[in-house]
Amino acid sequence: MSFIRTPLRRFARDTKGSVVLEAIIAVPLLVSVYLMLFVFWDAYRSINTVQKASYTISDMISRAPADLPESYITGMRTTMNFMLPGDQTAQIRVTSFVWSGVRSRYEVLFSRSPGNALPRLTTATIAGYVNRLPIMVDGEAAVLVETVVPYTPPLNQLQALTLGEFIVTRPRFVPKVCLINLPNNCNA
Repeated sequence: MSFIRTPLRRFARDTKGSVVLEAIIAVPLLVSVYLMLFVFWDAYRSINTVQKASYTISDMISRAPADLPESYITGMRTTMNFMLPGDQTAQIRVTSFVWSGVRSRYEVLFSRSPGNALPRLTTATIAGYVNRLPIMVDGEAAVLVETVVPYTPPLNQLQALTLGEFIVTRPRFVPKVCLINLPNNCNA
């Protein structure tokens, strides 16, 4: 066993080394870790900002005291873009819907996206979201705000991705959120 212990002791006591050699190994590792953390925190910041802006828009729409003009929804997109960093632009879709207990389905009252950036939801297409929508009682209404924001990481080697939010909020002061001059069952 001494033939193993002797070289190990000699290695442990050896204090000779090359700073240059150690730096060649350590510096690239430290730079890589720094860049990974920078990208991670930048993505986290962007996700957090998009989420806060989306919830703000959803809350503002849910507090509307009366029927909304379409310009209000366009203004919400402008407001959201103001809340995001300068290099990000959001697309939003606002959908007001109600649960019909008689038909056992969600029925869309209106769905709008400024500039038609996102397709409008219909009663048929909202059925695809049934697993993401809350359980509601007959006649209860809610507003769905969807936001889509492209995100480009600060390093060119990483792939761009899309940040999205899906927020359902009940109207606060009115039974349903409706659009002005829209012929639908909103007043029923």
